[in-house]
Formats: sequence, structure tokens, C-alpha cells
Amino acid sequence: MNVHKIILVTGANTGLGREVVKSLLQSTVVCSIIVGSRNLANANNAIQSLTAEFPASKSALHPLQGKFGRLHALVNNAGGQFDQLAKEGKMTLREVWDKTWDVKTTGTHIMTSAFAPLLLKSNDPRLLFITSGTSSLTGSENVVFPFNKPLARGWPKVTIPEWHRTLVDDGVKTWCISPGYLATGLGGSLEINKKQGALDPAVGAGLIKSVLEGARDGETGKVVSSQGIQAW
Repeated sequence: MNVHKIILVTGANTGLGREVVKSLLQSTVVCSIIVGSRNLANANNAIQSLTAEFPASKSALHPLQGKFGRLHALVNNAGGQFDQLAKEGKMTLREVWDKTWDVKTTGTHIMTSAFAPLLLKSNDPRLLFITSGTSSLTGSENVVFPFNKPLARGWPKVTIPEWHRTLVDDGVKTWCISPGYLATGLGGSLEINKKQGALDPAVGAGLIKSVLEGARDGETGKVVSSQGIQAW
């Protein structure tokens, strides 16, 4: 039976999150996609632009305020990069660290706590945390590893062991996704990221879509990338 899936993607109004939504709109899986954003106006603007690009998707896209009573997948994608604000004197170093931790770790944990009860109402619940190659301790020791100079976006990795342990007996499949170095506006200029060899965000979105569709079901509780399981 082709079950109608309800999928929530946080930070879906721009960057990788928006590409994930676009990828899901082209999936053969029937789903409703909740477009998560810290700003409701941004979510609605994203829905309007996506509907214009994919006219058939009008009934499939919803802002976070939509109510379904269940959830099949939560993609914790929302993030931020605030180092430049410290360099420009707009924030102190402490403020940058506090805001970074709040968005990437505390916020992610609270979102997951809030929506876990809805995941448990699904017959095939999936919980994804977006991290990066810079979160790998092994990778950071590789002198040829092209990690970013800005603060690593890998902090959500610290939450996955706890959530995997907590929900595994309830049948929730949990992963961290390392989508690769992508050309988004996160952490600075999109053009600079492209010049440094960043990939199209659609590449990372395709990986996330494949996990949601079951391609990596044998690797739950791990950090997965397009190359396999990422070293911790």
C-alpha cells in the first residue's frame, strides 16, 4: 500500500533545505511536505516560489503551522553560521558561540522532543540530523581534507546517539547525514563557496531523499554520506 507520507524539513525556505523539498516533490513517494522556517513569512514565500516552479505541488506544501496529527519523517536541517558577525564587531565571540549552540544543538534537540510523539504514530518513522564532514574527528586529522575554515556545522552529531538510543525500540530509524561541502549561503558568500569547489545543493538533497526512501536503512544510528559511513 502506498502510504501518504508527512515530512517536516526545518530550514526549508533556503539553501539545502529548499533543495530537499524540491527533490521530494519529484519523488515517486506520495507525501505532504511541511516547510519549516524560523520566520513564517519566509516559509510562505518559499512555498509560493516552489509552487510556481512545481505547479502540481500546490496541495503538497504546507507551512509549519499545518496540522496533520502524525509525522513520518523529521529532517533537522536548520542551521546558521555567525562567525562573520564577530569579525565585523556586530556580536561578541561569546554571543556567536551561544547563538550557534542554540540554533544547531539546543534548537535541534527541542524540535526533536516536540515532534517525537508524532513520529511514534507512524508505521515507518525516520529522524534525520544534518551534519558535515567537518564533524569527523578522523577527518579533521587528514591534511588533505578540504574542511571549511568557519566553525564546523557538525554539532548536531552530538545529539544522534541519545536520540537513537531513546527511540530505537520504538522503531524510529535515525541517521546523521553528511551531505558534503555544498554551495549555499551558509557561512558567507555563495560565489566564494562555488569557487572553492562546493557542490550543487541538489547533490546533498538527493542523498537525504535516498535516506528518506529507504536506501540506507541498514546504517541507522550512523553518520552517512554519499561515500558510505563517515568516520566518527
